[in-house]
Amino acid sequence: MAYETEDHETQYCFPAINSSCVKTKRSTHEYNIMYVFLSLLSVWTVFLNLLVIISISHFKKLHTPTNMLILSLAVADLLVGLIIMPLDAIKLIETCWYFGDIFCGLFLITMGMLFSASFNSLVVIAVDRFVAVCYPLQYERTVTTTKTVIVICLCWFYSTAYNTTIVTSNNFFNSSHRTDGCYGDCTFATGLAWRVADQIVSFFLPCILLITLYLRIFYVAKQQVRVINSLVKRGKHVTERSMRRISESKAALTLGLIVVIHLLCWLPIYFFSLCTTVIPVAVLNSIVWSMYSNSGINPLVYALFYPWFRKAIKHIITLRIFIPASSLVNTVMDHHS
Repeated sequence: MAYETEDHETQYCFPAINSSCVKTKRSTHEYNIMYVFLSLLSVWTVFLNLLVIISISHFKKLHTPTNMLILSLAVADLLVGLIIMPLDAIKLIETCWYFGDIFCGLFLITMGMLFSASFNSLVVIAVDRFVAVCYPLQYERTVTTTKTVIVICLCWFYSTAYNTTIVTSNNFFNSSHRTDGCYGDCTFATGLAWRVADQIVSFFLPCILLITLYLRIFYVAKQQVRVINSLVKRGKHVTERSMRRISESKAALTLGLIVVIHLLCWLPIYFFSLCTTVIPVAVLNSIVWSMYSNSGINPLVYALFYPWFRKAIKHIITLRIFIPASSLVNTVMDHHS
């Protein structure tokens, strides 16, 4: 099957292979716009999440259990921008997968692992905020940075094992077992039973847990703020512990906003994955890339609502982090931050 170069004739991803996928034609102008836009989105995602990672890693005052969870989320988002976005951008623009079946399987495992680790981090963050707001005394005694790091490692291990099992159990690394696609394609298709089971385990059950925890957090936080405001109005002294509770509540609300944005970006892809009807390619690509863009949104939320992040960014951009003992700078400032 020859590779045709004329505009009116068909082009193929792999002209020497009879089962090759058809390559979609694009104008040079369209190619350039897509490559520039998707490259900028990838660079933006990597840069912003790198700022989060450097901030939490460098400044010792930020080495708290909650920030370790934010760090885990930032690492997952950075790898999405560094690995998933560039490879999927090439596949989207060229409409061909040029990297072979084995690398396609590894790509799908990595993509699933990162999204799963990101979602699991949000669940653990919700649990962390729930204990901090609803059971503050137990939180101070039992939740430590070391324990949190162990939980994070377990989440990443589970995400890797789960997605590796799904991909390998469907014989994806062996192209001879795949009869539903052409050569040069890299999509993961499973039966309806697999999809339903995966949605329940990896999305719907965690969603129910997230919503339940944050509803409880918001209720308790509202009650705490009401009590403290009542004390202030009556001219009574407000203790440092009470102010810390307000700070914890504000942090919970900010992280709750991240969860809402995350769910809004992810709900469409999970909804359409259960559909039995054919989804237009343009619609599917828009949904997938809106999900990817979520990885670049989280750092913006930190910048808007976390003074410690804005202060850390100033130190990083002005290169003051290279000053001796800069890691000891108090980026937290006070409990109101």
